[in-house]
Amino acid sequence: MEKTLVIFKPSAIQRGLVGNILTRFQQKGLVIAGIKMMQLDETILREHYSHLVEKSFFPLVLDSMMASPVIVLCLEGKDAVNVVRLMTGATNGREAMPGTIRGDFASSNQENIIHASSSVEDAQAEMARFFKPEELFDWEPVNTSFIYSKLELEN
Repeated sequence: MEKTLVIFKPSAIQRGLVGNILTRFQQKGLVIAGIKMMQLDETILREHYSHLVEKSFFPLVLDSMMASPVIVLCLEGKDAVNVVRLMTGATNGREAMPGTIRGDFASSNQENIIHASSSVEDAQAEMARFFKPEELFDWEPVNTSFIYSKLELEN
């Protein structure tokens, strides 16, 4: 099974959307392998968004991401990175398709509710950034055989 990182941004926390979004992931069959609330600081944000640090809008990213605590979440499942990305929708909430998390809950490019890892490699680096190894758990829900076929579980 593959793991990926999700961050419920301050816009999700402030608007009380955490339960609705978490429910969607669980209903899809993704497993929570780790979850915690934390206050992000400039140091970790500069590392996490290193590709944006030189952009003129980066101070807005800092302000947005430090506006309140966030919830970081490690989800596990078959093709978890791609599944979560599809569920999340386009970065700009106004362009995200209805039915996606951003399509249903966001109307902004910046205040877009959620961060999702963009690749397996990014997910691994991001999980290491936000979680200690002992904060991530390998476990299998009893309903796994009702989420995936036997063939999918073997591969």
